[in-house]
Amino acid sequence: MNLKPWREVAVPHEDVLKGTFQQAEFAADLSRVHEGTATAEYQNPTLFFQRTFITEGMRLLLDSVVKRLSGKGGDPVIQLQTAFGGGKTHTMLAVYHLAKGEALASDLPGVPAILDAADVTELPRARIAVLDGIKSSPNQPVMRDGQAIRTLWGDLAWQLGKAEGYALVADADASGTSPGKAVLETLLKSHAPCVILIDELVAYVRQFEDGKTLTGGSFDSNLSFLQALTEALKAVPRAVLLASLPESDKEAGSQRGVKALAALAHYFGRIQALWKPVGTEEAFEIVRRRLFTSINDKLAAESVCRAFADFYTANSEDFPRETQESRYFERLMHAYPIHPEVFDRLYEDWSSLDNFQRTRGVLKLMAKVIHRLWKDNDKDPLIMPGSFPLQDADTRNEVIYYLPQGWDPVVERDVDGERAETTDIENRDTRLGSVQACRRSARAIFLGSAPSTANQMVRGIELERVALGVAQPGQQVSIYKDALRRLGDRLHYLNSGNNRFWFDTRPNLRREMEERKRRFQDKEDVFPAIRDRVQKTFASGVFGGIHIFTSSSDVPDDWQLRLVVLPPDAAFSRSGQSLAIERATEILKNRGDQPRFKQNRLIFLAADYDSVSRLKDQVRSTLAWQSIVGDIKEMKLNLDQFQSRQASKSLEDANEALRRMIRETYKWMVAPMQEARPGKGLSEIQWEHFQVNPGAQNLSQEIERVLKENELLITEWAPIHLATVLKNWFWKDDIKDTSALNVWQQSCQQLYLPRLKDDTAFQQTMGAGAESREFFGFAQGKDDGRYVGFSFGKRTSLFLDSSLLLIEPVTAAGYAEAQRAAEEAARPKPIEPTPGITGSGVAPPRAEDSGKPIYAGGGAALQAVKKQFYGSIELDAIQAKKQFADLVDEVVQQFTIRPGVKVRIAIEIQADSPTGFDDGLQRAVKENCNVLRFKNAEFEE
Repeated sequence: MNLKPWREVAVPHEDVLKGTFQQAEFAADLSRVHEGTATAEYQNPTLFFQRTFITEGMRLLLDSVVKRLSGKGGDPVIQLQTAFGGGKTHTMLAVYHLAKGEALASDLPGVPAILDAADVTELPRARIAVLDGIKSSPNQPVMRDGQAIRTLWGDLAWQLGKAEGYALVADADASGTSPGKAVLETLLKSHAPCVILIDELVAYVRQFEDGKTLTGGSFDSNLSFLQALTEALKAVPRAVLLASLPESDKEAGSQRGVKALAALAHYFGRIQALWKPVGTEEAFEIVRRRLFTSINDKLAAESVCRAFADFYTANSEDFPRETQESRYFERLMHAYPIHPEVFDRLYEDWSSLDNFQRTRGVLKLMAKVIHRLWKDNDKDPLIMPGSFPLQDADTRNEVIYYLPQGWDPVVERDVDGERAETTDIENRDTRLGSVQACRRSARAIFLGSAPSTANQMVRGIELERVALGVAQPGQQVSIYKDALRRLGDRLHYLNSGNNRFWFDTRPNLRREMEERKRRFQDKEDVFPAIRDRVQKTFASGVFGGIHIFTSSSDVPDDWQLRLVVLPPDAAFSRSGQSLAIERATEILKNRGDQPRFKQNRLIFLAADYDSVSRLKDQVRSTLAWQSIVGDIKEMKLNLDQFQSRQASKSLEDANEALRRMIRETYKWMVAPMQEARPGKGLSEIQWEHFQVNPGAQNLSQEIERVLKENELLITEWAPIHLATVLKNWFWKDDIKDTSALNVWQQSCQQLYLPRLKDDTAFQQTMGAGAESREFFGFAQGKDDGRYVGFSFGKRTSLFLDSSLLLIEPVTAAGYAEAQRAAEEAARPKPIEPTPGITGSGVAPPRAEDSGKPIYAGGGAALQAVKKQFYGSIELDAIQAKKQFADLVDEVVQQFTIRPGVKVRIAIEIQADSPTGFDDGLQRAVKENCNVLRFKNAEFEE
């Protein structure tokens, strides 16, 4: 979005541009104007009103003065009691120029409207008396045309009527006693219309000590004079008094000042008129008139303000609620080229500081800000809280001047400047640096939070107000949110809580944490902490033992499957030299000083090389937070409740971050293997690596999944694979059987053999192949060429011991056939039946022959022969594959191994679903059925 920079639309006054303004220029001095020695902008009525915005409070006051001087009513006494810098003296100057009448009312911007409202055509010129409590001395007479003036009433009378007026109070002036109401009434009537302006009255009265009389009178005589004066003014229709009183006891100064303020407020309070201080909205125009000449391009200004208003509406969730109101556009227009948030922060927050004047303080600070931004060729469309050039020494000193001690290092280190953390972050991250996201955010937080104190219940500014102070149309608010997260991790004086941010002169707990982090060493502190955390991530699983950061001598060399977790200093890297492989090789080959034999029982888990440094840093952070929370509980750290809660929350966050970092770092499964082909020897040890999913719920289950999917671990082994291994490595030309125990043990030792979960998996494989004649036979030993306990093609009980043999299937089949032939030859021949004892011609069977078969004799069948078999069974849908395999082995093969037997198998599948089957499933099932040549395959309603 191409918006005009503020510098092309609003041009500052010459003194602001050149930086030649001084503090005194912003401090309107009533006495200097009365003496004719003030600067032109205050001395010249026309220039004064050109740069003066008539606020609502000033308009009401001027209206009352105009009416009073014209004899049309109005208030006789007006007390201006507002906060420090609330515009009291500036208002008195407006009354001064209006009443003195040195310029035509038509030449004074804003004045004709006031006269019209009061129905006054021409305002009569009034006599003016200015009593300045700062300039006057209670014990130092002032010489006027050779006449010594000692008291306030003497000075008043001389200014109104020269020697003639003074003569009315001469005796009272000489004696230091009040002249009384009647004399003052005569003085006022004879010189009306008149205006009396008393500034800094408390500063004068508080100098009188109790019971002590000075040339200017006494404490009581001055109070009596002021009481008499206020009473006299009521009786003179065309006389008016304006007096300024400080708002707070602190501004009153000493105890006598507080006492004087209380007494004066009492007397003035009886007759005072209402006075409305400068509002924030009115301050927009006051500051703009004083600092800027004019708005050159009103359309460009309106375009900028409209773009900001639309930007806030389009991103309503990111900004304060008031920005969604239509009147916020009007606020932008009134404040242009300064963002309204600047005024809100200065008038709402900074004005709460005792020594920050509401109007003068804002003018002085903004003059320095604008001068520096102009000099730096700032191109922002508005001057925002995030624009404040706190890297500039003049601006920074001006801001810090109003704050308590200790803010200079906060600004220099955390907020702005070449050595600030914010600058360093932006230099390292160009995305943040392109919009100065860190510096702008820190400036906005500083402006909105520095005036707050630790005693406040709610500190800092909300995230939405930070965004309001920094984000511009066309930018993403999210980039500033990212910057705030980075600042929260890096800055030493920034605090946050409940979606609020603030700076403090006390280092935050993060700095304490950073300092404590340096105490922790890798070997003594960090590695043990990682070991404990890694240990907690494992649950029971396939491993017989898990060895975390264990030396080779402490990893047993046995038949159990073992997972070895390597320490962080033995991390895995896919590129370049990997310390993990070196350490794993050492453990694989040796157990301490002895060679390791069961090498195929080890699997390794290693840390990611690129993540180790972040993991160690996170461990140190967690240990530091633990020590801080521990010290808080033991009352070793003196922190407030918020910081204590913050420490506990930070510890929780650190623990959670550490848990994630452990999983993200320890993600490499590393397993040894060798390639071997019969007759070609073994290859060197090779290392396979596979990545574990850090987001998996259960690390043990995830490791098991990775091992199974990549065939690094076998939990269920098909008999055909065992038969292949036996054929390749154990059955030779002259050796047709081998020890089953030796096969299992060799699989635990040799890296070229499959890695089984345990011996149970091996026994289950043998048991699954026992009923088949395709894989192997069994014997419980061999004696003189004969197999003891021979079994082939049938279920048998197996015991994995040194006597169990696995026999090559052809050899086993031949041995079974020879065994069957030997049994057949040894079996006695059948006995022919004897006819004749019974009527049927059949002899009754003998008991001893009941277990023997009966054969047909004489061509006649003695027993019917069954020629057909039918069988049906329902299979479990989940275990159907295994059940069908059992069915084939146990039943079907009983028929297929016999010649001449025809076997027909028909399969019927029925599936029901109360919710129906979707189109994708129907299509997949039908296609598979066609491929498998189903006769019928239909879905029905």
